[in-house]
Order: sequence, then structure tokens, then C-alpha cells
Amino acid sequence: MRCIYLTLCFVFSVFSTLAENPKREFRAVWVATVANIDWPSRKGLSSDLQKQEFIDILNQVKQNNLNAVIVQIRPCADAFYDSENENWSRYLSGTQGQPPSPYYDPLTFMIEEAHKRCIEFHAWFNPYRALIDASKNPNTPDHITWKHPEWFINYGGKKYFDPGLPEVRNYFTQVVLDVVKRYNIDAVHFDDYFYPYRIAHTEFGDARSFAKYGSEFSNKEDWRRNNVNILVKDLSKKIKVTKPYVKFGISPFGVWRNQNKDPQGSATTAGQTNYDDLYADIVLWLKEGWIDYVLPQLYWENGHKAADYQTLIQWWSEKSFGKHVYIGHGIYQLGSSKPVWKSLTEITKQINQVRTTENIQGSSFYSANALMKNKLGINAEMKSNWYKHPSLLPSMEWLEDESPKPPKVKVSYSRDGYRVIQWTIDNPKQEELQFAIYRFKQNEKVDITKGDHLIEITRSTNYLDHTEGSNFIYIVTALDRLHNESSMSNAAD
Repeated sequence: MRCIYLTLCFVFSVFSTLAENPKREFRAVWVATVANIDWPSRKGLSSDLQKQEFIDILNQVKQNNLNAVIVQIRPCADAFYDSENENWSRYLSGTQGQPPSPYYDPLTFMIEEAHKRCIEFHAWFNPYRALIDASKNPNTPDHITWKHPEWFINYGGKKYFDPGLPEVRNYFTQVVLDVVKRYNIDAVHFDDYFYPYRIAHTEFGDARSFAKYGSEFSNKEDWRRNNVNILVKDLSKKIKVTKPYVKFGISPFGVWRNQNKDPQGSATTAGQTNYDDLYADIVLWLKEGWIDYVLPQLYWENGHKAADYQTLIQWWSEKSFGKHVYIGHGIYQLGSSKPVWKSLTEITKQINQVRTTENIQGSSFYSANALMKNKLGINAEMKSNWYKHPSLLPSMEWLEDESPKPPKVKVSYSRDGYRVIQWTIDNPKQEELQFAIYRFKQNEKVDITKGDHLIEITRSTNYLDHTEGSNFIYIVTALDRLHNESSMSNAAD
């Protein structure tokens, strides 16, 4: 009976926590462009249709009270932006190297539209993938794979940059920094593709570069990890030198190492791992402070035999080293044949676990397609249950901890009787500010430490409140681009 009681207490605790809207929480969705998974819906759409599809995604993100998009802008040594380094992606026009028609720069457009809605834009790069299917989609003669064939390795029918070559690392760093310099992104983001996933009985063909550059290492595995470490460390430093406020985050495969390989690993039996197969030592990067957030892809369910969700979320929570940990959820599985994904129960439970596990600051969902198809009614569930109120993004005090000055607020009434909240602010740094609006009833205690009174986040300096009812008190705070919040404005009614 005691076990049943404790179980019921745990369930009640979890679901009551979910009902509380955290004031700060990372809430993102991945927008995959490779193979037109999420956007554009197919190759060769007109510029207007491409734009409308992306606006539709952002509007759904905003409606669901999410606050970030992670958009794949370089799926395989190609570009969803105007680049002097790499060709236009075939997933835009249908032909590699051909720009959108009529011309526009998709990255500029996407960032501006996201920021209009107070949605962070994380630019997602794939570092080493260069060609997915040579027989169906060969690269054009001016592609980097033809300009520098000595940089590439064929593996499993695909083509990859050789991470062991210094010139490859320099080239990719140049590609990323070009975007950081020219575009108003909020973060640089990598996923799980570093060295390629291991293919049984097939060796990745980097013997030549190991012979040339690996003499200081007793084995190829340590050398490979060092190659990726060099890239991450160097890029981290250069991003911050270029624009100190641009975050650097990585979304690894969900298992660092299995415990049977390393006592510091997780109690899992994953067939491949970051450390041993992809040569990505994520824990080192967190420990050294080279990345600002880690977003492990925990696409398994609670009770999974090889990779249990609860086991992994707890393991990652203990490896934050003071940086942010967000959790990746595999909503692409909703409606699949596996019984656990035939309802939203598992994802709801996972959101509960995110909110009740120490050092976890939010979630991201793979991918936007599940929202646009509204799989199993997920949009209503997000809006009415998981994310009832807007939420501020978590701040990163190691990047910036100085807050803006508070606004000065007044309330008036429109001709049709609605409240008009307006404010002014002293902004000597000319920062890109957002504003958080809190609403309280006249008899309520004014407390902005929780999220249940947060009604809107906006870039405007006015807000029209259509809410009917008794008189309200409004508080407005200012947020800088790293989401440091000012003290409260005056209370206006």
C-alpha cells in the first residue's frame, strides 16, 4: 500500500507541477530542410509560397506559446542563404546553385519574421555532411566537393568532409562565422552528425589523414575525438569574439556512453554512442564551457529497454556544469504503430519530467511537421495544457547579466472601451528590447516571479487588452536580447 501511495503522490506532484506555468522555459521546435522534411514542403516552390509556409510555421509556434525555432540552414554543404562560400540548396529551387525566384534571402526573411513574433532564431548547421545521394542528387561542378576532392571521404553511399584535416576545420569555421557576422541570428546550433554513424564492417576512410596528423595519438579514436574538440573549442571562441551574445548549442544523440564502457556513462545499452562512435565528447564541451546549451535527443519513451527516458533525463541533468540543458522530444513518432505513441500521454509525461528534474530548462520538439499536421491534436494540448501562458527564455548570466532599465507605463481606453497599455523606456545602449506584460486583478498580490500572470511578450511599446472583466493592474518589464529582465515598471490601472 505504501508503494501505491508514493506512486500516486508522485503522479499528483508531476501533474500539479505541469499546471504551473514556468516563468522561464526554453520551448523550441526544429525546422528540418534536408529532403524538405519540414520546409519548404517541396522543391521549387515560388518565393511567395516559401515565405507563406514559413510564416504558417511561425504562427503555429507563436499560437502554441513556443519561443524558439531551430532552422536547418546548411543541411549538406549548401546554403539557405546568400553565401559566397557554398551553393544555394537544392531543397529550395530544386536545382543546386539556383537562388529562389523571385530572388529573396530566406535567412534574412526567416530571422525577421521570427523576431517580429519574439521567437528566437537558432541557425542549424551540419558540419561534415556534404552529399547524401550521389546517384539521385549529384553536386554541381562548382560545389566544394569538386573544388577540393581531397577533403572528402565516401562512406555508406554518402560523402563527408574529413574532420581530421585542419583545412576542413578552417573552412567550416569560416562558413559559420560568415553567418554570425552577416545575419542577426540568436544562436549557432549543431545536431548529432559529427563523424558519421558507424556502419558495420565498414571503416571510415581517414587512414591517410591519421597518418599525416595523428602521430601524437596512440589510437585513431582519441585522435578523432580531438579533431572534433578542436573545431568546437575554436568555433566557440570565435563566435563570442564576433558577437558575444550569439549562443552556441549542440543537440547530440541521446547517449554519451553506456555504463558498460565507462562507469560515468548512463545505464543504457545503446547500439552507438556519441563518445565511442560519433567521436563527440559532449561532456567535455560542457565541462570546459565551450557550449552554452546541450539539447540531447531523447526520442525514446519511459521504459525503453535500451535507452530509458527517465534514466537519460536524470543522467543529463547531472552533467550540466552550470550550462543549460534542454531535452529533445521525438513527436515525429506520434501516431506510429508503437502503442506508446498512439496518444499524447507519453509526451505529456515527458514534459512533466522536464519540469520536475533539476538543471533542465526546457524542451525542443522534432519536428515542425508534427505541429503543421496537428498529429493527435498536439496543438490544442500544447496551448491548453503544456504551455498555457507565454514564457521568457532562460537567461545566460555567463554571457550577460546586466538588465535594462524598467519602462514607465500608463493605461488608457480605446474608443470601443478596451484597455490600451503604453510605455516608454530609457534605452541608452539602443538595445533590441522585448517587453513582458503582466496582468493582475485589483485585489491580487503583484508578483512577477511566476509565469501565471504573464500575458504577452512583444517588441512593441503598446498593447491592446481585449479581456473583459474587473479592473486590472498592469506591470511591464524590459528584456534584452539575452532575456535579462528589468525590475518592474510602475503599476498602472
